[in-house]
Amino acid sequence: MPALSVLYVEDNEDLRGTIGMLLEETGHEVVACADSEDALRLWAERDFDVVMTDVNLPGVSGMELTRLILAKKPSQWVILCSGFEFGAQIAQLGTNVRSLPKPFELEDLEALMGAIEAEVAARGSA
Repeated sequence: MPALSVLYVEDNEDLRGTIGMLLEETGHEVVACADSEDALRLWAERDFDVVMTDVNLPGVSGMELTRLILAKKPSQWVILCSGFEFGAQIAQLGTNVRSLPKPFELEDLEALMGAIEAEVAARGSA
């Protein structure tokens, strides 16, 4: 199964580096940035299978970033990372939006990425 291309948005430099490296080690292509403004620019330049974003970002929040992306591409896969529970709010964003509670275990991230990878493969493309 081909690896996923991931746009990873995280303002914490250490976490961005660590998670980015872990995603790459599991075979995924990762483009990382620190804020929503950079993420929107990168996202407009090319297709990503998954946008994985922290919710609490400086400036435009990860939640607002998600809404902006989904307004242009409703089928985009998005993973929202947060220390807060979303409840039913996550389902209102769309069928391709998932949450990953922080702090998360590597196994949880791998399981979620594997599930998305299987969905992408089953549908043909994101």
